[in-house]
Amino acid sequence: MPIGRQSRIWPSGGAHLWPSGAVSDEDTHPRGHLVYAAQGVLSVHTGRGTSIVPANRVGWTPAGFAHSHRAHGVTDMRIVFLPAGPARLMPDRPAVFLVSGLAREVLLALTGEQRRDRAASARLHRVLVDELREAREQPLQLPEPRDDRLRAVARRLYDDPADTTTLGGIGRAVGASGRTLSRLFHDELGMTFYEWRTQLRVFHALVLLADGHDVLRVAAACGWSNPSNFITAFTALVGVTPGRYRSSG
Repeated sequence: MPIGRQSRIWPSGGAHLWPSGAVSDEDTHPRGHLVYAAQGVLSVHTGRGTSIVPANRVGWTPAGFAHSHRAHGVTDMRIVFLPAGPARLMPDRPAVFLVSGLAREVLLALTGEQRRDRAASARLHRVLVDELREAREQPLQLPEPRDDRLRAVARRLYDDPADTTTLGGIGRAVGASGRTLSRLFHDELGMTFYEWRTQLRVFHALVLLADGHDVLRVAAACGWSNPSNFITAFTALVGVTPGRYRSSG
């Protein structure tokens, strides 16, 4: 039987069990919030780009940022709103952090069935923010292009991450030279085309793994003819091998 949306919501946060493909409406909040996928994979969309939040990451969205969420695979999304004091210690932009074992347990405790009084919740918030401030930011974020030519490149690769066309070849299709596109990627997105494409492919791989596809099939679907190269690229960005990530989902 398909899983429908199930939610438990309270002023300080909530838990949402979403079916694969569920999308939230765009929203803003007066408080910054953290999102964590206890199961499945979340993508968080803001004007700054798209962040992918698998089970070993936690996503941060500051107050006032318009955002929406999407579930990839059956997803147990946990959300924690931070009071103003702890929130001031967090970045003033969307960010993704590696989640420690302690941070994970605190996130689950704050969003579990047991309700805590304000003092207990405040202590847990302090522990959580301390853990995240000690953690390395993990930039599993794909910047959103603004230039129309880069948007055309992005649309092409969103539709087919396995596309192996060179940047020059894509440039001929979108009406710009490879040199121009290369400069735009560097100046606007702060990375090379090949770095951006690799990150896009790993994002797509996370989604396919969350949906239960095997590693070899995911590698091919994301443009890697050599599974070893896929495993190397995935591990460099995510921190675990795709096989281990899939088995832990």
